[in-house]
Amino acid sequence: MDTVKRIAKNTTVLILSSVIGGLFNILFIMYTARYLGAEGFGVLSFALALTVIFDVITNFGYNELIVREVARNKSMIDKYIQNILAIRFILIIIIFGLIVLILKLLDYPWETTVVVYLIALSMMIGSLTKIFYSIFQAFEKMEYQAIGSILNNILLLCGALFAISQNFSIIGFALLYFFISILILIYVYIVSFLKFSPPKLQVDLSFWKITIKNAWPFFLLGFVNIIASKIDVVMLSVLKGDLVVGWYSASYKFIEVLLFIPIAFVGSIYPVLSNYYISSKESLYLIYEKSIKYLFAISLPIAVGTTLLADKIILFVYKTEFTHSIIALQILIWAIPIMFLTYMYGTLLASVNKQKLAFIISFLCMLLNVVTNLIFIPKYSYIASSIATIITSLLSLILCYYFISKLVYKIQIHKFIAKPVIACIIMCFFVFYFNEINLFFLISLSIFIYLFVFILIKGFSKEDFLMIRQIVNINPKKKRNNGDNG
Repeated sequence: MDTVKRIAKNTTVLILSSVIGGLFNILFIMYTARYLGAEGFGVLSFALALTVIFDVITNFGYNELIVREVARNKSMIDKYIQNILAIRFILIIIIFGLIVLILKLLDYPWETTVVVYLIALSMMIGSLTKIFYSIFQAFEKMEYQAIGSILNNILLLCGALFAISQNFSIIGFALLYFFISILILIYVYIVSFLKFSPPKLQVDLSFWKITIKNAWPFFLLGFVNIIASKIDVVMLSVLKGDLVVGWYSASYKFIEVLLFIPIAFVGSIYPVLSNYYISSKESLYLIYEKSIKYLFAISLPIAVGTTLLADKIILFVYKTEFTHSIIALQILIWAIPIMFLTYMYGTLLASVNKQKLAFIISFLCMLLNVVTNLIFIPKYSYIASSIATIITSLLSLILCYYFISKLVYKIQIHKFIAKPVIACIIMCFFVFYFNEINLFFLISLSIFIYLFVFILIKGFSKEDFLMIRQIVNINPKKKRNNGDNG
């Protein structure tokens, strides 16, 4: 049960940090979008989407490779870090030059170009930070990553409030990303120096050849996933302009914020799954089954509740300039339960050395997303992008489930659906009936009702409660003895 406690500790740390960081991130998005307006927010969103695509090339799959290989053999940490740092510096120079070339070809306005350059530089500095995060993850020391994540979001919010008070332009907001990325890199470097190994550069060409071969599937998978998730923003920018990008991105930001849950969860269990694939298949299957159950039970009420309250949420966060974002949010939010499960399946495929299969699935979904957006954006604008996101996410989930069931282990996923659905139906009646009360009070009561009904209909099994008790270290016998002694 030490493994369960480790997973619980790391998941809890990452989720708590993501919740805290997510709250700061929501406030940052809210104030930034209100200040910049839909068009200015669209420019910033375009810059972030474009540079994230190139950021994947800079990372080249090495972050995932470090986690998997160092988790299996801790003694290899220096070899991996020193060589991958050297490779990444080379990639940063090449990719930045490529971004400069593409922006010149697209002939964007001067202000947009400067914003993209600054965001690109911050992303590249962040790619160095991610190497150190991979170390923390491989050693299951998620608390250091959690601190970095919270610090980043706090600094962004504080910087945004300062920028607003000083009437900064959109370039000033892009500068925030650049300077804050430097501060976070300094933090992770110091932690790595003190707790693990002093980072150095090393050139071992034979090792480079091996790591490039092993990282290649991770890179391809990450690249097509990013294209699938970000190309819609780039295409909307080119075909419809910054205003539409602002409306769409305002809704999509909620999806990105909510994805902290599966990202934190799979981040904590990835090294464990990678280890269990070698040492204990039964434990691997158990964690897989429980993960799917919990992720679906968490994600479904989020989708249902947000669909019902989308108008209140958008108008509260962004005000009336973003009313077009309401319908986009009501569509996009259904990507949440799909993506929650897909993250788990993708992580499992990587853990059992099936990255190539994961790449094929993602590549097919990417093609579908690009083609769908290209055909329908000219006529249906951001609504087309919203629906395309759901369709491609669903295809990815179906294919992942099919191949995992065939090659690894088949679970009866229908067993996990009924009880969350029943609890959501009861929650829906409450939301409809009390729709006029305060938004935060309504959300809080809805969560409580869902959990109450879910527990009442035995959504948690005895085994689940036993695991929870062991995680929090509750020992009834010991507790009773202590009571007797008192």
